[in-house]
Amino acid sequence: MADLTRETGVPVPTIKYYLREGLLPPGRPIGRNQAEYSQAHVRRLRLVRALVAYGGLSIAVIRDLVRHLDDPDVSGGDLLGAAQLTVTARHDPPPGPGRDRAERIIDDFMARHGWHDLERHPSRQTMIGLVTSLTELGREDMLDVLDDYAVAAEQIAEADLRIVGELRDRERVLEIVVLGTQLGDTIITSLRRLAQAHVAQRIHGPSPSGQSPSGSSPSGPAPCGPFPSAGTRSG
Repeated sequence: MADLTRETGVPVPTIKYYLREGLLPPGRPIGRNQAEYSQAHVRRLRLVRALVAYGGLSIAVIRDLVRHLDDPDVSGGDLLGAAQLTVTARHDPPPGPGRDRAERIIDDFMARHGWHDLERHPSRQTMIGLVTSLTELGREDMLDVLDDYAVAAEQIAEADLRIVGELRDRERVLEIVVLGTQLGDTIITSLRRLAQAHVAQRIHGPSPSGQSPSGSSPSGPAPCGPFPSAGTRSG
């Protein structure tokens, strides 16, 4: 076990905890209170540590994922789906007439884009709640861009699946989907902000002051328009 600690940096008490919780398979017994651990244990330990530290997953969720990972009857596609659901928040909208109408809007939207067999997906419930809120706020105009967002989302999803690649390496699938989705969401959000600033410049022109957010003259046009760059404050 000391070798595992040296190779991974994970403390012995943490390794013992992962063993007790079933996150790490037992080593091969080689004597009384002694076991031998392989590179497979090293990789699994690094995976578990990453899921805890960067995936933000609980021990219980990781235990379920590991159970799927080690079950040969669980296909690569099912493992992919299980991993994706662990990083998908579910927000159930409250019942009411607004919710019913929002559900019809989302179901029509999904049918229009051929997104079938997703009735139980948690993100569908989240979208219903968002549409309900937008309608209640009188901002149904924001729903006009849903189809554009769907096209962009499919392109992003196709890129995601290219990164995942073949499903034979099951631990790699788990790592990429969980960590890649968590980090990828941040990447997409950052790219969206940059694109908003860029398009605002193109449509509305540079800032009248010609100043960068720090107050100094930038080498290029300053972000402007309705989507200020990071570091600026409105009001």
